[in-house]
Amino acid sequence: MIRLALLLLTCLLTLTACPMSSPVIPPLPRNMSLKAFDPHRKDFTFKHEADAVPPIDAQAETWFQEGLRVTSRDLWPNQRNYPKAVELWQKAAERKHWKAMMNLAGVLIEGDGREPYVVPRDTERAIQIVEEAMKLGIPAAFDAMGTYHQRGLGVNGDTSRAYAFWELAADMGSPSAQAFLGAALLGGYDNPKAGMWSNESIGIKMLECAFAQGNGKAAHELGLEYLVVNRDYDKAIRVFHQGVKFGNERSAGVLSSIFGGAEMSKGGPSPDPGREDRYMAFVDALYHNPDLRFPNLDKVLPLPPAKLPQWDMSDPQRLIDAAKQIMPAPAVQPTAGSQHTGRAHIPQGYALPQTPLIPAAEWHGKFDRRQAQMTPLLNGQTALYSGYWLAQLTQSVREFQREWNSRQVALRYAQGEAFDTPDRRSLGEYAKVLGVRWHYMGELVKLADPAPPIEVARGIARMSRIPMPLVICRGGRPCPRTGIWEPQIEGDHVLATVFHDVNRQAYVEKGQPFPDPRDVHLDIDPNQVQWLWADNANQPAPVGKQITLTDLHDEQGKPLA
Repeated sequence: MIRLALLLLTCLLTLTACPMSSPVIPPLPRNMSLKAFDPHRKDFTFKHEADAVPPIDAQAETWFQEGLRVTSRDLWPNQRNYPKAVELWQKAAERKHWKAMMNLAGVLIEGDGREPYVVPRDTERAIQIVEEAMKLGIPAAFDAMGTYHQRGLGVNGDTSRAYAFWELAADMGSPSAQAFLGAALLGGYDNPKAGMWSNESIGIKMLECAFAQGNGKAAHELGLEYLVVNRDYDKAIRVFHQGVKFGNERSAGVLSSIFGGAEMSKGGPSPDPGREDRYMAFVDALYHNPDLRFPNLDKVLPLPPAKLPQWDMSDPQRLIDAAKQIMPAPAVQPTAGSQHTGRAHIPQGYALPQTPLIPAAEWHGKFDRRQAQMTPLLNGQTALYSGYWLAQLTQSVREFQREWNSRQVALRYAQGEAFDTPDRRSLGEYAKVLGVRWHYMGELVKLADPAPPIEVARGIARMSRIPMPLVICRGGRPCPRTGIWEPQIEGDHVLATVFHDVNRQAYVEKGQPFPDPRDVHLDIDPNQVQWLWADNANQPAPVGKQITLTDLHDEQGKPLA
């Protein structure tokens, strides 16, 4: 017992004398352990960014889009409001909007903007934001961290770690990392200093995965592989054409050169000035605004052997607009009084003013304007001014007056017209003691039009009314009607998240097949895709067809564009 007591005392003294060991603190994501970059890997599994990122809520998306609008490349540099964008993206980032997080870090990493809209550089904050995104499993964050290590931005410059981060991002589904590394692996030999290695099979797979996600750089690199290495002009042109839809300026430039005859001596197509000029118009548009996408490019610039629709070359913007994605116009909500008839009718989109103003042509200075517009007129008199007038009882009889008054609506009378006599029966037992006064409410004012979708305000989309009744067709059947079509796929399909993108819209001629998702390396049976007709066909002209934005009309019968 004594020996046991001494042993326990020794242990107690040991614990008291020796300090507790410090808890192990895991390294920051910027310093995480990484598997070394392997340029000679033997396999690559397709993964898509859309399957890895957290969902985006509607309010956060609105803030994100508004930040893009106030910093659009369509604005002059000194008009781009980066401080406002940072404020909006910060709010969206707090709701885990991953794109806002990456944009916010991108502005802060080196500072951006011009007077008076300058955002100061805050490298540490930028890296912390990216680290938060890394904790959420966002592939683009690992891609960005690779760039920071490559350039030594806020961390020690380390090219080996940069490539390790990029490879991890590519494996997670980042299309940007897949496009970059895919191109790097297409070298005919290894030259690490030049950032190129010979691993064509894996490089092609990475590019195809990025291409399936709508990455324009991947389309350009794949197109070059088919053009330069394989001399497969048909395949190269189709991939470059898709690259233009994805918003890749260089793809448009290559196609303009090809149709200008640059490849004719090597077996390429003969010169086609019409297509050369149109692709050059898209080069110019994308140079000025890289955010543009052209899913409906075939509406204005179909590939051969299709004939080009007619277009006035003096108006390039119309060509650009016709190729953009379309978004449904906001639903029209009936305005107050639009359902009324007769004198009570208020046309759709108009309302009574908050402060009634007398029509200028009918004001003769007989009374003080402020007093005149407030003066009620007794029943049986005529309207002093044109506009809407409201009948109200002259006396208060318990709750009856308030209830009767609340049921009245403003009625329009022209100057000099006699007021109608209200139905005395509605006054019941008070018919003999109550009178009616008419109060001038003013002439109508035009309400502001409903705000368009913010993508339309940014200039990257145009607006159209979805035609009724709906026209829907399965992708495995011939197109029943020429026009722009919007695809949908079953929600439980494994590729639904990556496929559901407005940039999957397509312009299809009647009788032609719908786009096959497998052509962009998405393993989706065309019969699983349902297409919704969303806009018009190009209009017949004396020769061929004339490019038109839409043949749909609003409620008043006016063309939407």
